[in-house]
Amino acid sequence: MRILLTGASGFIGQHLLHALLAEGHDVVCAVRHPQRRGALPDHPRLTAIHADFAHDTDKSVWLARLTGVEAVINTVGIFRERGTQTFANLHTRTPRALFAACAESDDVHMVVQLSALGADAQADTAYHLSKKAADDYLATLPVRAVIVQPSLVYGTGGASARVFKAMASLPFVARLGDSPQLVQPIHVDDVVAAIATLLRQRLHADKADGGTVRRIALVGPQALPFVDYLAALRRALGMNRLRVLPLPGSVARLLARVGAWLPGALLDPDALRMLDRGSTADPGPTMRLLGRPPRPIASFVVDPDAERARAKLDWLLPVLRLAIAFVWIATAIVSAFVYPLGASYDLLARTGIPPHLRPLMLYGAALFDLVMGVCTLFLRRRRWLWRLQFALIGFYTIVIAWRLPEFLVHPYGPLTKNVPMLAAIWLLYELEKEEA
Repeated sequence: MRILLTGASGFIGQHLLHALLAEGHDVVCAVRHPQRRGALPDHPRLTAIHADFAHDTDKSVWLARLTGVEAVINTVGIFRERGTQTFANLHTRTPRALFAACAESDDVHMVVQLSALGADAQADTAYHLSKKAADDYLATLPVRAVIVQPSLVYGTGGASARVFKAMASLPFVARLGDSPQLVQPIHVDDVVAAIATLLRQRLHADKADGGTVRRIALVGPQALPFVDYLAALRRALGMNRLRVLPLPGSVARLLARVGAWLPGALLDPDALRMLDRGSTADPGPTMRLLGRPPRPIASFVVDPDAERARAKLDWLLPVLRLAIAFVWIATAIVSAFVYPLGASYDLLARTGIPPHLRPLMLYGAALFDLVMGVCTLFLRRRRWLWRLQFALIGFYTIVIAWRLPEFLVHPYGPLTKNVPMLAAIWLLYELEKEEA
């Protein structure tokens, strides 16, 4: 078949794309940046076109893209809103426009919508409600459709899998409240295999037959509490028993409210409500699609040594980054407000700074240090920042060693402590990848 795949550069989309090509399908990938082929394989049966779910909310835009397309698979999804990347646009408005175009197309005979377990009548979060709105609209259209609702999906390249492995490798994890918080994780390979089976079943039929919609939950073989899932991942990583710190529900809710204001925080009130509600279903439909039981959690981790090291780095590097930010910010505060002004000016004089420039140098340097600390905390692309900090600390060290040599032999080691600081910055520079 000729298949239009949205979200092909995403986690599940990438895995699904490789499977569709392996099965001989022609795939049209609708992505925001088709010129960036790094996330897409170079394949003769792959075509990349531009599509932006944040703006393509008109049916006619999608209808023009469906010529010759027999099936459409929508895998676009976000967990947190940012800018124009909103639940309303990406989960509801644009999918509705796409589905309406599919219903009008003379070529499209099948739609697969990747939704989420929990997007049902009991949904009470913006994430689930936005998914449900698109699912329910699709169910009203005269087109054959399958709404796939997976639980937590684990796999290589998955952001949630990486986060959960990092949590599993921590010295301890917190249990947030008293709810069972049941989950039923499924491997991405099983999700992809299930969708491929649905395509092979040739659910498409003549338009005259009207629309038929199936909702299928995709889950792993076993439901278990979320902390037990982390414990199972920890065992698979080759680590010892997971220590759990129980927190009362009131504390969990307070942390969730705080997390809503922190950039990049995983926990917010909606995330806590979804966790408390749980994400489980009967594994029977998944088993029937696969023709076998889904993969157990114990088999998720393929290379324990490498994945354990990566999991630890995923929380150790942020801790290191916070420590470096603290040094910059604390240095700025001490320089501008705590250390005696006369002593600061005396040090500047000994380095050759003329009197009229000393206030500018003192407070300018303090402001620059503060900016370095704030940028370390909040910037997403930091490789240039690490280079700048490395050069700046190296410059400070050389100047002070030359002009104030007594600091080289000071018992508190104010200059020698720059050596591990430089090593830490170098480590972050080498290990932190540029984010697209």
